[in-house]
Amino acid sequence: MFPILFGFFVMGFVDVVGIATNYVKRDFGLSDTVANLLPMMVFLWFALFSVPTGVWMGRHGRRRTVIVALAITAVAMLIPLFLYDFVCVLLAFALLGIGNTILQVSLNPMVAQVVNPERVTSVLTLGQFIKAVSSFLGPIIAGAAASFWGDWKWIFVVYAATTLLSLLWVRMAIPAREEGSEREASFASTVALCKDSRILMLFFGILCIVGIDVGLNTTIPKLLMERLAIPLREAGLGSSLYFAARTGGSFLGAILLARIASRPFLRGSMLVAILAFIGLLSLGDLWSMCAMIVLVGLACSNVFSILFAFALERTPERQNEISALMIMGVSGGALVTPCMGVLADGFGQVAGLLLLLVCMLYIGFISLKVR
Repeated sequence: MFPILFGFFVMGFVDVVGIATNYVKRDFGLSDTVANLLPMMVFLWFALFSVPTGVWMGRHGRRRTVIVALAITAVAMLIPLFLYDFVCVLLAFALLGIGNTILQVSLNPMVAQVVNPERVTSVLTLGQFIKAVSSFLGPIIAGAAASFWGDWKWIFVVYAATTLLSLLWVRMAIPAREEGSEREASFASTVALCKDSRILMLFFGILCIVGIDVGLNTTIPKLLMERLAIPLREAGLGSSLYFAARTGGSFLGAILLARIASRPFLRGSMLVAILAFIGLLSLGDLWSMCAMIVLVGLACSNVFSILFAFALERTPERQNEISALMIMGVSGGALVTPCMGVLADGFGQVAGLLLLLVCMLYIGFISLKVR
């Protein structure tokens, strides 16, 4: 389990795109619409590569798929260190998105393979807790690199070294011959899952929760700068506050979900998230906004793992296809943030954030429909 769980830490590196978008926007003098192409370049690949990864994984195994994902991620982390212009940054984050897509498709069902079915939600939530720790550290490392080393891009040295360590650990600690049987997937068999209305509903739920995470990660610093007139270095800590709350919420959720049913837990979480988010949009002082950011982070911290586990419970014999389809929903980060950028450029940051409220309301609807 330990090298698998460490893979969730590397998975969290994708969230560096939030604070990176703000630094790249500043470095190249970009508008919100153009700067938000960066998250799109990361999350677009979840739509394109998820199903092919599921097919490839069915033929070559989950261990090999994880190793390929980590290798691609390591390469992505090295590019900005040597070539730093907007095109190369887009290329680096495109590779990061591809590597993260492959990693998420393969790592989540690997967890389901090694734990008892009734513990899957709890262990996936533990994995999301570890991912949230990584996401929380990202803006802090970037800020420390900018302050102490003079350049925020030194974060990529840390990320590249950590990814290579994870790759070596997986190669050494996980046997090449995996236990259990792999059901070979195909594009047709994966897409056919959409005929199940519950699976389709959960797919759109995954799309919405990832859009919420990426949208808040990207927009919280902008909102704080607009409302409170503080510099980016300080406003970037708003993203860390959000991910700190998600980290604590994931840890608490890993404990509670081993004892509490997932469905009422999801309903309560979404009620808190919606009320706190409305408060975030309405308030205008630092401490009140920070409190609302914390509440939204706590409430949203376990949604992804709960929805993913619901999908795996639906057809456990088709885990490869389910994983590929659900991870395709992570492309929500590519769909939501450009729309937010257009709204923010035209009407301000609050208008862009209203799109996230719509996503929260939809997940609240799911929590009422799922039985």
